[in-house]
Amino acid sequence: EVQVDELQRLLAGMEKEHRSLLLKMKEGEAELARLRSVEGDKLAEQDRSAQLEKEVAMLREKIHHLDDMLKSQQRKVRQMIEQLQNSKTVIQAKDAVIQELKERVAYLEAENLEMHDRIEHLIEKQVSRGSHSSRVRSKSEYVGGSKRLSSPKPLPLIRVVET
Repeated sequence: EVQVDELQRLLAGMEKEHRSLLLKMKEGEAELARLRSVEGDKLAEQDRSAQLEKEVAMLREKIHHLDDMLKSQQRKVRQMIEQLQNSKTVIQAKDAVIQELKERVAYLEAENLEMHDRIEHLIEKQVSRGSHSSRVRSKSEYVGGSKRLSSPKPLPLIRVVET
């Protein structure tokens, strides 16, 4: 963005110089036309006329060069803006993928915790047959600690039955 701003500043300067040179060229052409229309062939007027013709030719060359540079800088600015827009699009797409993966990880962690709790419950049930002292955690306890994430499919309802 800094480079884009710098290029735009340079473009504005070149456009200002372009207008200035065009004005000088028109003034030179006007003076040259005036000198040509004046009768007489004084040596001083002929010298001034030749000098003005050289200046006009030089100014035309400078204007042509500035036009080329201006077009080149405008192309660069357009390319940089396009690159920025493409980069923003790629970043947004990657952010969406990251968010989806975070949601999937949270869902799988909750499922894993649920399975772990079920196994603990079954082991305790087999070992002690009647005294159930461990606390069973649900997915909502695990996922609820952080911000609520929406998963692609609804979470199953978990019922813990003590025996």
